[in-house]
Amino acid sequence: MILIDQSTKNQFRIFCKENNITDMEKAVQYFIVFGGYDIKIDTTKPLLELIEQHILNNYLQLRNEIHNLTGGYKVDHAVLTGIAQGDRRTNSSFKRAFVSFEEGSKCVEKLVERGIIEIESSQHHLANKRGDDKVARKLLFTTPFLRFWFAFVSPIYKGIKEKNYEEFYTLFENKQAEFGNFVFEELSMEFIRDLLSEDHIKQFGKYWDEKREIDLVAKTTSGKIIAGNCKYINSKIKKNELNRLMDDCKGAGLNVDIFVIFSKNGFSNELKSLKSDSLRLFTPKSFKLLLA
Repeated sequence: MILIDQSTKNQFRIFCKENNITDMEKAVQYFIVFGGYDIKIDTTKPLLELIEQHILNNYLQLRNEIHNLTGGYKVDHAVLTGIAQGDRRTNSSFKRAFVSFEEGSKCVEKLVERGIIEIESSQHHLANKRGDDKVARKLLFTTPFLRFWFAFVSPIYKGIKEKNYEEFYTLFENKQAEFGNFVFEELSMEFIRDLLSEDHIKQFGKYWDEKREIDLVAKTTSGKIIAGNCKYINSKIKKNELNRLMDDCKGAGLNVDIFVIFSKNGFSNELKSLKSDSLRLFTPKSFKLLLA
């Protein structure tokens, strides 16, 4: 069963509980693929082995289940692959799918109604700006698993159907790190909402325009502005990432009270020395809060 009716936080909680995962680094790594797909997996096994066992070897069964959710139309699936493999902006997703903006918009409308994707707008109002019509909206999958399917399985289904997985392994190896960052961002956003329980988050999302992107922006009930970036990469994050974030916020017109940075593999000593009430640093270990 695919949990399209659950929030990212609830999907993560269900995933960790069902699979008895307490190691948050491993939880994130496996959730990026299996999040929202309600099955038990043996997390002592390598991720690729589990993908082959539970997804690739069960291609026909899963394809039928997913077609029941999406409606199974080729154009809709092309749009979904465009979203999953790109930057999620409407215009670039439609170009990847080789459909016009009008046709793509009709597909999106149907897929939103079915609960497969949601539409996201840049949080320009947190920078006291009006929405810019030139800035495309973004599209996000309601489950990590469906995003994985349309990024890595659906576009090369012929080989997978014939039990030939070489093309899949090559594609996944080349795109895995980049692909994982979005789910890491979503979990980071859920974490910030839970962390600030005394000064609740009343507005949150992402900011982007034609020049810059900020992974996380939020406003608390007391009026504090929070901005942050998330890096799901193997290297430690250095001070230049903070400088880049601060420059982007200045360029966007955001008067930030608290900067936050999330890193898969920690931070340089120089950056850690700057931690304060106005600079918060987090790793996947922090996500245990989401299970409370």
